[in-house]
Amino acid sequence: MLKGFRDFIMKGNVVDLAVAVVIGVAFGAVITALVDNVLMPLIAALVGSPSFDGFLLLTINGVDIKFGVFLTALVNFLLIAAAVYFALVLPMQKATEHLERRRGLTEEEEEVDPQLALLEQIRDELRTLK
Repeated sequence: MLKGFRDFIMKGNVVDLAVAVVIGVAFGAVITALVDNVLMPLIAALVGSPSFDGFLLLTINGVDIKFGVFLTALVNFLLIAAAVYFALVLPMQKATEHLERRRGLTEEEEEVDPQLALLEQIRDELRTLK
């Protein structure tokens, strides 16, 4: 009986993982479309080229060193990271905060050590005596 339940739980985790992978791939396509079709053309309008591949191209002993390709990859990474943050992370944080406020959940204050609180009171009293 327990083994069957464990198998059922494991299958649920596998299904959750599969759903997460599919959603992740779909969201990746959305972010890639946003970066390729919106953000990079905006950069192209400002800079003149959506790609920095030809920027800082050095040739040493017949070997091309392409700093621009790295720069393009770095800009793409930063744009994708910003898009994910502003399109997914920030709205999720706001929704979670709103839901917690609505449910009346607040962060619990850390319990203060009574000895530490007493020492702080003594310190404060000594300051007022000076």
